[in-house]
Order: sequence, then C-alpha cells, then structure tokens
Amino acid sequence: MRTYGQYCPIARGSEIFAERWTPLIVRNLYLGCASFSEILEGTPGLSATLLSQRLKQLELTGIVESARKAEGRGHHYTLTSSGHELFAVCQSLGEWGARWLEIAPEHLDPFVALWSMCRALRRDRLPDRRVVIRFDFTGRVRPERYWLLIELGDTEICKTYLGLDEDLYITADAEAFVKWHAGQLTWAQATGEHRIRLHGPSSLVRAFPTWNARSMFAHIRPVSRAPASAAE
Repeated sequence: MRTYGQYCPIARGSEIFAERWTPLIVRNLYLGCASFSEILEGTPGLSATLLSQRLKQLELTGIVESARKAEGRGHHYTLTSSGHELFAVCQSLGEWGARWLEIAPEHLDPFVALWSMCRALRRDRLPDRRVVIRFDFTGRVRPERYWLLIELGDTEICKTYLGLDEDLYITADAEAFVKWHAGQLTWAQATGEHRIRLHGPSSLVRAFPTWNARSMFAHIRPVSRAPASAAE
C-alpha cells in the first residue's frame, strides 16, 4: 500500500479509502453483499484477483471481517464498526457526487442500475409467486439483455436465458433507466416519452415501478452548472 508519509488523519485515511475499488467494495458490503461472488458481481470491471487483494487489505486494517461459511467453500464477509463508519464517508462522497457531478455517457451502465435496484427492492411489494422479467437495454454501443428472477422475496440477475417462461418484457433506453433509478427522471417522464416500455399483464406493468426503492441519493437535486463562456 502506498503511503503519503504524513501523520495527518486525512492522509492516513486516504491511503485506504483512495485505493481504487475500495469505496465500491465497502458500498457493496453495506448493501448486503456477503460472499466474494456477490461483491464481485456488483463491481463490473474489478478482477477476482484484485478483489481478493483488497479484501485482505481491508481485513488487515480492521474494516472487514470474514468467517468461513458453515456449508460449502468460501467466506462470509461483513463490515466491522470501523467499516460502517467508513461507509458514512462513502455516503458523504456519494451525496457530493449526486449534487455536483453530472451523469456522463460512460456512467450509463444499465447492469449497475439494475443490480443496485435489486439490492434495495421493496420486498413487501413483490409478487408472492415466481416472476421472470426480461430487460432489453438500448442506447449503448451494443444492446444488452438481462433477466431478473424474483422468487420467494429473493432476486437474481441472469445474463443468460433461464429457460423459464417470461412474465414481463421491458425495453429501456439505458440513460432513461439509469436516471430513473438515480432519481433524475420520473417514471411518468420515462414511460411518457416511450424511453421505457413494458409488455405483459397489466397488473405487473402497474406494479413494477413501485418495487424500485430508488438510489439512496435519489432525493438529492443536482446543481445546475452554467456552461463556461467561450473565450473571446
């Protein structure tokens, strides 16, 4: 681990917090990811090797603790008291980012929005039967397709066909879906402009938007930045 060589708590804290991927790992653990595979799924682009290294560092610094699973292979990971306090730093950073930073095209990964939505679904509103939803995302370099399986209050995102009957079909512009989950676009705006379209039983069509608990930062209004004036 690189060090600033300073006693300042900001410098010492940054040595841990500013390591690439560390805030997202802490975020995923806070959101309930407990296994190695769950943490990895929520951080597209992070390699298994680097995740293993980061988890070891976080254990050594007392931010994460692990225990072997009672059944099967692998470990169960949780945040310590120190880790929960570090998440408060992540949350403050997220509030700042939601207020001051724009969502750029490179941020419009619909899988991340779908994954985030599934971590915070309003489970008391989910159907009491198995439901399979197919998502077709457009507006990217390549169209993307995922399936969401809801069963007994649990959810699973799949990247390959499940072989099960599909109950609801959703075609969505990636930008609209991300901004809806982020709180920057209302459901009425997204569907009224046909940027999100649903096909299936009317009961599921009406219920789907009520399952989304939205991003934890959806209540923050972005600050409008005036465009820089052109140099004369």
